[in-house]
Amino acid sequence: MKENQYATLILDACFRIHRNLGPGLFESVYEHILNYELAELGLTTQTQFAVPVVWKNIKMDKGFRADIIVESKVIIEIKSVETINPVHQKQLLTYLRLTDIKLGLLINFNEALLKNGIQRVVNGL
Repeated sequence: MKENQYATLILDACFRIHRNLGPGLFESVYEHILNYELAELGLTTQTQFAVPVVWKNIKMDKGFRADIIVESKVIIEIKSVETINPVHQKQLLTYLRLTDIKLGLLINFNEALLKNGIQRVVNGL
């Protein structure tokens, strides 16, 4: 499967979750439930995956933690905030570059209409 096919499955699951639970819960709640839904679809996921950052001769084993990585093809960054700020997009783009993953989904569950809280971020590699 390609990145966009995974993105469709991921977003379908996000819409189901948001339709049933609505906005206002902690990010960790949405993350846990989304991970469960993706596993139910037979997708391989890694949650709170520690990604190392290497600078010259320094290796930091836990440079950052990706909320969910799906099939090593898509990084999902989950938010439950009032407003997505440009720094959130930049953060996800940095994660994509450091992992050589092409597609990221920034999903803010704290929106009345979830479609307003979804942003695709693409790593030009």
